[in-house]
Amino acid sequence: MSDIIKTIESALDKVADPKYGSDGLNIVISYNKEASLADAKKVQALLDQTDSGPLAGVPLIVKDNIATLDTPTTCGSKILRGYQSPYEATVISKLRAAGAIPVAKANMDEFAMGSSTENSSYGPTKNPLDPTRVPGGSSGGSAAAVAAGIAPIALGSETGGSIRQPAAFCGIVGVKPTYGRVSRYGLVAFASSLDQIGVFANNVKDAAVATYITAGKDPRDATSADVAVPGYSEANDLNGMTIGIPKEYFPESLDSGVRARCNAAIEALKSAGASIKEISLPHSSLAIQTYYIIAPAEASSNLARFDGVRYGVRKSGNGDLTSMYETTRTEGFGDEVLRRIMLGTYVLSHGYYDAYYKKALSVQSLIRQDFSNAFRDGVDAIFTPTTPTTAFKLGAVTDPYEMYLSDVFTATANIAGVPAMSQPIGRVDGMPVGGQIIANHFDEPTMFKVATVLETTLGQDAHR
Repeated sequence: MSDIIKTIESALDKVADPKYGSDGLNIVISYNKEASLADAKKVQALLDQTDSGPLAGVPLIVKDNIATLDTPTTCGSKILRGYQSPYEATVISKLRAAGAIPVAKANMDEFAMGSSTENSSYGPTKNPLDPTRVPGGSSGGSAAAVAAGIAPIALGSETGGSIRQPAAFCGIVGVKPTYGRVSRYGLVAFASSLDQIGVFANNVKDAAVATYITAGKDPRDATSADVAVPGYSEANDLNGMTIGIPKEYFPESLDSGVRARCNAAIEALKSAGASIKEISLPHSSLAIQTYYIIAPAEASSNLARFDGVRYGVRKSGNGDLTSMYETTRTEGFGDEVLRRIMLGTYVLSHGYYDAYYKKALSVQSLIRQDFSNAFRDGVDAIFTPTTPTTAFKLGAVTDPYEMYLSDVFTATANIAGVPAMSQPIGRVDGMPVGGQIIANHFDEPTMFKVATVLETTLGQDAHR
């Protein structure tokens, strides 16, 4: 039997293991063994004849809001239960062309709305490092799959930090590219001006290679940018580079253990040759308020299409069209999705648009300008904590606003559209701490250079 088929069979054995299903960590939502093995045979045949791509035979886990042909795309919601997409996302096609083989769809917060993967209609996913804790969200299933060793790479999406935050909680690498760097075609929309597809991996190189494979202009996505896509290159030092440390991301309230690991990472950057410069991103304190106006507003519009007519589940109600709409959406959407639809509808309503949504767009411009000023003034990259704490306990956060605050260090990058990533920088009481690296628009090469050197310099200290 070929090595590729053996690799995929091994991954499928893990996918089918009850400890990763609903009776265990609840990572895997669906899979198609026959389709994955058929793909493996095709890749092996190509490999026997010629070069089949840089990811030949690599198992891939896909977040359940990214369209695939061989498995359902449900967004973790009752309203799309069993829905089969008639097409696949551009990122899936590109990864297939590079030889990667999708083996499963991963659990997620319903329609990507959440920071813990506790809002899924399939039930919460658990953190593989401590099943009493959350894996983060909304891409918690994808992050947990990589952390548990089901697959070496996974796809997630984020609107306000939903790749970087679970990467930090699960002790792996998570990348959010520049807005427009990677096509969103085939990603079920949450907030279209903020949404991004990104990669999870065990190390920086794997994450960078997969990111560059998925990047590039896509004629099916008008928001994808026609900007040259560089390849990944190794780096040994940071001589001549300046790393900005924004004071707003190191408040007195920051967990002492997280602060200590960040300070150690900053020292590692210094030892690699980087100059450290304190900077200010003064409007960062307004990021959460801005995000939770813009994102729900766009979500209320995007989710209007799920009405029982065209997609997924349909509930008859009292027999008339309006009742069918109301019953389908009430029973099909979970509490968090309904909450954000109501909030978004409110801020877009007559008399409130100018007071809330228009003002949020103005603040978004100020946040973008903060980053532009930092990079204009000589900073090559920015380093911050990814999250203010390590992974919290399942069920520990019940106040929605308190849950929203877990994105406090990540939402700014989505609002500004700049590339950002999280990587492990150590542990506190056995749980991982993530360090965040942010670069200028379309400057992923600098971001990955800093991350590679930091990963090498920290060595095993990044995982203990």
